Amino acid sequence: MDFQRHFLGGFSICALVLLLIFPSHVTAGDIVHHDDLTPKKPGCENDFILVKVQTWIDGKEASEFVGVGARFGATIVSKEKNANQTRLVLANPRDCCSVPKNKLSGDIIMVDRGHCKFTTKANIAEAAGASAILIVNNQKELYKMVCDPDETDLNIHIPAVMLPQDAGTSLEKMLISNSSVSVQLYSPLRPPVDIAEVFLWLMAVGTILCSSFWSAWSAREAAIEQDKLLKDGADDIQNAEDIGSPGVVYINMASAVLFVVVASCFLILLYKLMSYWFIELLVVLFCIGGAEGLQTCLVALLSRCFKQIGESYVKVPFFGAVSYLTVAVSPFCIAFAVVWAVYRNVSFAWIGQDVLGIALIITVLQIVHIPNLKVGTVLLSCAFLYDIFWVFVSKKVFNESVMIVVARGDKSGEDGIPMLLKIPRMFDPWGGYSIIGFGDILLPGLVVAFSLRYDWLANKSLRVGYFLPAMLAYGSGLLITYVALNLMDGHGQPALLYIVPFTLGTLLTLGKKRGDLGILWTKGEPQRVCPHAHLLINDDLSDEK
Repeated sequence: MDFQRHFLGGFSICALVLLLIFPSHVTAGDIVHHDDLTPKKPGCENDFILVKVQTWIDGKEASEFVGVGARFGATIVSKEKNANQTRLVLANPRDCCSVPKNKLSGDIIMVDRGHCKFTTKANIAEAAGASAILIVNNQKELYKMVCDPDETDLNIHIPAVMLPQDAGTSLEKMLISNSSVSVQLYSPLRPPVDIAEVFLWLMAVGTILCSSFWSAWSAREAAIEQDKLLKDGADDIQNAEDIGSPGVVYINMASAVLFVVVASCFLILLYKLMSYWFIELLVVLFCIGGAEGLQTCLVALLSRCFKQIGESYVKVPFFGAVSYLTVAVSPFCIAFAVVWAVYRNVSFAWIGQDVLGIALIITVLQIVHIPNLKVGTVLLSCAFLYDIFWVFVSKKVFNESVMIVVARGDKSGEDGIPMLLKIPRMFDPWGGYSIIGFGDILLPGLVVAFSLRYDWLANKSLRVGYFLPAMLAYGSGLLITYVALNLMDGHGQPALLYIVPFTLGTLLTLGKKRGDLGILWTKGEPQRVCPHAHLLINDDLSDEK
């Protein structure tokens, strides 16, 4: 039947999506170094800033790279028009730990990291006549160049910039292959708030809002249908009790605990097997799930307007009875997913990815429910620990943040996995995307949707119910995530670190204060009067008389 196909397809994709929890982060690259032991001091008190290194080959504009300015040295201009094009030369010796053999006359010198202090390299380059120094890291990350606590020779008057290893390799090829290479160093200011983060916040909140109302509407319809059957007579009591909400899967305690284990195993698998072909496989799975989700949403929406077509069925081989509306919508959904997959690398492909992603999330939240707040608390608590471990603690085990590496697709040659909602940073001179993982919407969304189902079944208004506080708590937690992201130099942040305490804390506190915590925690659904049982009691009383 049509329902079975939707259920199996949606549930199988749900199992995949729930395993993928990725934090918001910027794409300019990680900046590593713990500089707590090297505080600012005279001559070494610059703020760490990202620096654009624009290249020119024989007078023609070429590639652009991103570096990070040192704690020491001259400050770098913020406007491109104020930055001079200066000839770039390779140091000889390459480490610049001794006086360069090549003559420098205001050139920018590129040197390798190692064998002596950063400040030593900068002092030698300045004494040789360089106007700036580019130090190439021996790893792919950017590195904060600081001063040793006991250093005193810090009167450096040229800018110093650290470049990642791949940028240094590209620049070296340019210098070897071309007669003249010049660079331009500047650090444009980033806006305090980018409009992309505002839209992404609205997308996440709006997705949970739509999912919650759809879920609550279905639950209320099922409850009304159950009450009707109970009123019809005693023979229908068993059928009424079994009807429940059609097509719904409830998460139990074992599934909630098992989530963090299975999710961790799947994340490690992605980390170890991350490659071009693996990304392609994820794209295929995402397209299947996205097309299924888009079809489910469109059919549910259109069936409200075209009830007769939605309730008319035709037999289709291998699928059984399928509604005419599904047959009409399916080709469009499949074509939409295929077109996105083919053109996913173009500048506007993020629109199609977000449409498919939102449809998939809404469908999953409609299919998968938590039965009570106890299961929701265990699930979100496990996800909370999972997110923190794989963003922060995994650095100590794998020497890099496993979750951020996987989300960014560093080892695949692609822009990252598709299981993300993203919007380009529209007014940010550094470009990149603001992103949020599916899990940062799905998992809190299960609890928020549960709160609205409870409110509707208990006939609670928005003012005295739990949905509005839960929705505000989620929005506040996500907002704090973006504030933390901007305050921490764009380092990847686990969104659930902020969302879970806000959401769970609000519901648990309100439930305790209002005296509903016992019902929310165990039953998850308010007691409804059984009209048939009421009739039986009255009949018994009549017989006694």
